[in-house]
Amino acid sequence: MCLALIALDAHPDYAIVIAANRDEFHARPASPAGWWPEGWLGGRDLEGGGTWLGLAHDGRYALLTNVREPQRHSPNAPSRGALVPGVLASAAAPGEALAATVAASATHNGFNLLAGDARGAHWGSNRADRPLPLARGIAGLSNAALNTPWPKVERTRAGFAAWCAAGTAGTAQLFALLRDDRVAPDDLLPATGVPLDWERRLSAPFIVGERYGTRCTTVVTIRRNGAVSFVERRFDAAGAAVGESTFAFYAGGAADQPA
Repeated sequence: MCLALIALDAHPDYAIVIAANRDEFHARPASPAGWWPEGWLGGRDLEGGGTWLGLAHDGRYALLTNVREPQRHSPNAPSRGALVPGVLASAAAPGEALAATVAASATHNGFNLLAGDARGAHWGSNRADRPLPLARGIAGLSNAALNTPWPKVERTRAGFAAWCAAGTAGTAQLFALLRDDRVAPDDLLPATGVPLDWERRLSAPFIVGERYGTRCTTVVTIRRNGAVSFVERRFDAAGAAVGESTFAFYAGGAADQPA
């Protein structure tokens, strides 16, 4: 996951809204979102075996973004994708599970981990001093610390906040928001250690590229009555939509099948 927005108690209809883009090399295999035998919903990275975003039957959720720091990247580090299933499988509360996971992940490459349920959410990173609870409202996360004002985060967070404030019904505007492929001006680009042409390419919320780009957009809503909607839309290297999976269920109830 490379861009994630979350709204906590910020929309009149939804207690929680998550809207996120996953960017990855197109050659890295992954399966579409579905219910895992272990009892959570999400896509699966077929190379590392984990996932970037997952949701359990009871409404617990967790998502992961990598921290972009090429100078510290180790090719021998454990897979970060296993961290999300670990939090979902824990018997501890999401905040406690996240804190324990972060504390045990010093040998991983840099990551952000966000986890929560209907009662709230927490963020943690093995590149930060300690996990933090999220306040009511809108938060944005990319490949730096929570709410770091990168152009892609600021642009999409503003649109996300406007959608919440308007009490807009339906999520079509969120998919459109995350389909924004405009790159940022050079003077607003972060300096993360990758070449300038990559900084430009990665500055767009939605990335189109022959080798690397946005592979899927996922929007999750949880209504105040516990009704959950999970929609994953997948894209090819040209940025064209090539598939969509939709799931609906009540937190704590039986899983639905793709629509």
